[in-house]
Amino acid sequence: MVGASAGGVEALRAFAGGLSAGFEAAVCVVLHIPRGAASALAPILRRSGPLPAVQAADGMAIEPAQIHVAAPNAHLLVNADRLRLSRGPAENGHRPAVDPLFRSAARWWGAEAIGVVLSGNRDDGAYGLAEIARQGGAALVQDPDEALYPSMPRHAAAQAARARAVPAAGMGVALAELLAGLPSAGTRRTAAQATLPTLDMEEAMAAMEDVTTDEIGGAPAGFGCPTCHGALFELPGLGHRFRCRVGHAWSAAGLLDELGASLEGALWMALRSLEEKAALNHRMAEAALGRGDGHSADRYGETARDSDEAGRSIRRLIERFGALEDGEQVDELR
Repeated sequence: MVGASAGGVEALRAFAGGLSAGFEAAVCVVLHIPRGAASALAPILRRSGPLPAVQAADGMAIEPAQIHVAAPNAHLLVNADRLRLSRGPAENGHRPAVDPLFRSAARWWGAEAIGVVLSGNRDDGAYGLAEIARQGGAALVQDPDEALYPSMPRHAAAQAARARAVPAAGMGVALAELLAGLPSAGTRRTAAQATLPTLDMEEAMAAMEDVTTDEIGGAPAGFGCPTCHGALFELPGLGHRFRCRVGHAWSAAGLLDELGASLEGALWMALRSLEEKAALNHRMAEAALGRGDGHSADRYGETARDSDEAGRSIRRLIERFGALEDGEQVDELR
């Protein structure tokens, strides 16, 4: 299971080029792409290495020695030996997202699952990789020092304590070593063995089944969902993770980023309103002066000056929050 975001095409090309022609395992790939865009990733990966690459389709058999690429605007899930595509709720603002793929692999494949997190922003894939490790699978991350965007591999390594950092081009060798150590009989789970309560619920939500977050037992978080504005619940288990009732999922880092974007948007709306109010009052003051109404001109002028001053304060807030966010991004990349 492989996940990537910003800088991920370059990392995935190196990853595919490092696989051998005799590589026997199936590979499933999620790359964050805009929902309305077509994906050219499968032909890119076909040209980059020895394995065939195809875009995943719902119900497609999971074939060994083949790369299965997530389709646009659909989560990619594994279900025993078949792939499943779903228009389930976005996670950290993405569909497809990496975490749903990793969680489904952890649930169904257990110790046979291997998760790989490559270049990308934020932390999608971190909690899914930790779940793979919890179920006995192996965890690899791209060496953050070579990743174009090291945030995803760094967050993943922090969540999955046993994760190994490997250059993207060296993943093929590392994967071959891990596969050689798997039991020859295989440990893939049956449907009965794959019953893991929290993972069951989260996979059901990702697959658009009739399940809501309150059935998982999360505690009300006191925050709103940036996607649908419903109440968020903090999920039990790994780290600080949140879902709204209908299933939109957020990590703490993703939620902070989205709240920051919402705040900036609100500030720009306030600034626009103040600028319009100031401009209209200036115009009314000039009109009042033109007809000799000094009292009204003074009143409109005072309101215009107050609006101008408030607008300058909003501009300073926008600059201040932008500087704070830039500083947080620098700290995250260290």
